[in-house]
Amino acid sequence: MIPLDEASAAVMEHCRSGSRVLLGLAGEPGAGKSTAAARLLLDADQAGVTAAVVPMDGFHLAHSVLESRAMTDVKGAPETFDAHGFVALVERIHAQRPGDPTIWAPEFRREIEDAVAGAIEVPADTQLVIVEGNYVLLDEEPWARLALLFDVAWMLTPSAERRMARLMARHESYGNDPADARRRALGPDQTNAERVRAHSQRPGVTMVDPG
Repeated sequence: MIPLDEASAAVMEHCRSGSRVLLGLAGEPGAGKSTAAARLLLDADQAGVTAAVVPMDGFHLAHSVLESRAMTDVKGAPETFDAHGFVALVERIHAQRPGDPTIWAPEFRREIEDAVAGAIEVPADTQLVIVEGNYVLLDEEPWARLALLFDVAWMLTPSAERRMARLMARHESYGNDPADARRRALGPDQTNAERVRAHSQRPGVTMVDPG
């Protein structure tokens, strides 16, 4: 396992090779993926590297769809995403070359509990594209196709205590009281964490301590 700053420095050096770097950033719920992605964007800016983050969360099925299928209690599980659509987008990003049209990705908006189309811009000259989400290294189809597209793959591995503290703080920031925040963290989040732990691909993956 290597620290985040060391892993980030290696990615910036890779970006200087001239070709696009597609980085898969995975981890259990609460691992710190969004924070790590933000750190990468900051480091890229300081290194003069153009970068974009494409989160898996933009491919959540609409809340109304989950309601109609009685799946709101498992929102966040792999089955509650348009996985084929997400994989197709990452394949387009992988194939994008200088001079090609800009690719637009959706973004999940917490305030409406739904995704907004065309919210994230990926110009063809973007040097580093960070594909971030719980399941980007999952060994189940169609997710398993993603690992073949990444130039670099990270799995964030914080301590269990730190991950739980992040989850609790996240749920409380959504307006849940501490007891409900803990229930959510130990319920669906833990189920999804166990699936990530048991079914993520490991060969060639860098284990990163997010700090």
